[in-house]
Amino acid sequence: MVRNVNNRLRKNYRILEGLNPAEKTKTSRAKLLAKGFSFDYFTSIYTTKSGTIYFFVYDQGYLPLEGDYYALVKRN
Repeated sequence: MVRNVNNRLRKNYRILEGLNPAEKTKTSRAKLLAKGFSFDYFTSIYTTKSGTIYFFVYDQGYLPLEGDYYALVKRN
């Protein structure tokens, strides 16, 4: 079971990394799902002072935006 979770996290990480080469971009939910991204698997949640919630898979993060879009970010 742990191996399955790790495989899932690695796959999510590779998808985010592939879509976000410049460390900050925007993509659609459909594009993430088409590549096999699973929103159930992430390693941490970061909440900003203003209450914005980012989900991270290691150092690659995503922020849900309006209209089924996501901001992709890389934490340095």
